[in-house]
Amino acid sequence: MSQIQVLHQQAMDLAEAAAVARLRGAPEQAAQLTRQAFEQETQAVALIASTLDAEPTRSVLYRSAASLAIECGELRAAERLIANALSGNPPPEIAEELKDLFIQINLSQYLKRQGIHMDINELQGLVNQ
Repeated sequence: MSQIQVLHQQAMDLAEAAAVARLRGAPEQAAQLTRQAFEQETQAVALIASTLDAEPTRSVLYRSAASLAIECGELRAAERLIANALSGNPPPEIAEELKDLFIQINLSQYLKRQGIHMDINELQGLVNQ
């Protein structure tokens, strides 16, 4: 198993543990585990970033890292990850998902500037209906 796969699997295991912690009513533990998952996934992304022909793996890792960044409240990091993913050659369906993430981030910021305060999770719920 490559280092990228190992890091990605660790990130997914941590993300799953975070979801379980959230369900068990342990938001602080969930946040800590999500942060660790984000760090692992960004390490995996760093290893594949310059390999533009490694699709769809490359864009899937970027999408995952961007989603985890959003969960951590790292919106600028999520924007950078999305932009880097789209600068490659992601498959159309993954490109659309990345664009959707970008819209969610920026729509939230736009609404705040308009005086409408909506949590990113509430916004995701509206977009995904």
